[in-house]
Amino acid sequence: MDPVSKAIWFVESHFAKEISLDDIALVGGVSRFHLSRAFVAATGQSVIRYVRGRRLSEAARALADGAPDILGVAIDAGYGSHEAFTRAFRDQFGLTPEALRAQRHLENIELVEPIIMSDQPTVKLEEPRFVEGKAMLIAGLGERYDYDRTNNLIPALWQRFNEYEGSIPAAVPNAWFGLCCNFDDTSFEYVSGVEVTDFSDMPKEFRRVRLSPQKYAVFTHRDHISAIRGTMHTIWSKWLPESQYKSADAPNFERYGPEFDPRSGNGGLEIWVPIKE
Repeated sequence: MDPVSKAIWFVESHFAKEISLDDIALVGGVSRFHLSRAFVAATGQSVIRYVRGRRLSEAARALADGAPDILGVAIDAGYGSHEAFTRAFRDQFGLTPEALRAQRHLENIELVEPIIMSDQPTVKLEEPRFVEGKAMLIAGLGERYDYDRTNNLIPALWQRFNEYEGSIPAAVPNAWFGLCCNFDDTSFEYVSGVEVTDFSDMPKEFRRVRLSPQKYAVFTHRDHISAIRGTMHTIWSKWLPESQYKSADAPNFERYGPEFDPRSGNGGLEIWVPIKE
């Protein structure tokens, strides 16, 4: 069983209790960094958001059934006060616990149901090559994203960055980078950028990231860019747990060479995953 399946089993078996990302990662047999990346690649959302959504969905069911004590429902969902529960509930469903209890149905809200991992496809990977990556300077546009919003917002960041093509000082030709860094439990920073030889004279809106020397497993994704999630899922949930390596707590990135066509999304790319023995 892959670490994401183990994590989902643990969440579904224990979300009524206090559990942490470290607890879930321990059951999955991987680091919290690895689990965070694997879970997003497989499900499109963070582990913490899934746990919160499952707790609030069960609370919504109890309220729709007419639970008389909202504070009791809040405590069962892991919230220490009525106010904190109400804020989280409104953020999740767009209405208050009192309003849902009054309407006595769930038809106008979207519950977070248990994920069935057998529905998550894996793809056939080409064997990776292993690279001792050099130190690099990456410069470009960066934004912070919640894990479950990447598919919608990252393409727009690339569209903005593409307007700088040919005008970035000290740019190394023929390679663009989609860099994932500065992770926490619910979000990460993504930088659409290029390698540069010097950070001087960069546009003031650019993010500047220094990559240290690092060993990588490099995977080739030959399909359309829209299919990259399946490749990511297979790397993090199948290849890495079955390999002799562990994920290193370092940025990972997509590398787009001259064969990639940003207009059509065809041509393929490389996925560089930081690893350690």
